Amino acid sequence: MTEVSRRERLRAATELEIRQHARVLLAEHGSDAVTLRAIARELGITAPALYRYYESREDLLRQLCDDICTDLAAELHGESEEVGERFLDKIFAVCRGFRCWALAHPEEFALVFATPQPEAEQHRPDQFATVFLGLVGPFLAEGAVLVAPADLTPELPDLSDHQKSLAAAFSTAGVELPPDALRADAVYFLLRWWVRLYGHVALEVFGRFPFDLTGADRLFEAMLHELTTETGLA
Repeated sequence: MTEVSRRERLRAATELEIRQHARVLLAEHGSDAVTLRAIARELGITAPALYRYYESREDLLRQLCDDICTDLAAELHGESEEVGERFLDKIFAVCRGFRCWALAHPEEFALVFATPQPEAEQHRPDQFATVFLGLVGPFLAEGAVLVAPADLTPELPDLSDHQKSLAAAFSTAGVELPPDALRADAVYFLLRWWVRLYGHVALEVFGRFPFDLTGADRLFEAMLHELTTETGLA
């Protein structure tokens, strides 16, 4: 095993320090405030010196997204493990944890989940896959999604492309699934939950509900229980 050199350790420490400063700027002032010049000023170095560590501001923001998703995944994994082994309890814990995190970290949520990817980077795994597929994958592999194909709406579109992309995303997340794990009903289950979860959370984070929202907690819980019934888990 090759020993990490002192230079490599120093470089890694500097990269981490840069991202830590960038994340503070993001949380306090939004993504527009994350500039190489502002970070260099915090570190007491020149802006051009930062290019030795990150090729561009966009490169730094991509690394921030990865850091945020790593932390979020660890947090959600922890919450899912605290509720026991019941699949539905784990799903609810992850959904509730995601909403709480998003409301507490609106700028990080916006950067990761509400920033369009440039066309040249659309091959990168979706952040949804990074955070959630590692949690849901083992349950799919074990057959925990029990929606019967006969219960699916007859208007269900062709999901073959989604099946392929999800299989690739699971593989990227380190989850290898048996061929039948991503049946049409399982894909439909994932898409249904994600669209409703993300839609509710995004509207709440950005204050875009078309009416004054009171009792947001109750509305969110009602949405979870409706999904439970609609996807056959109740």
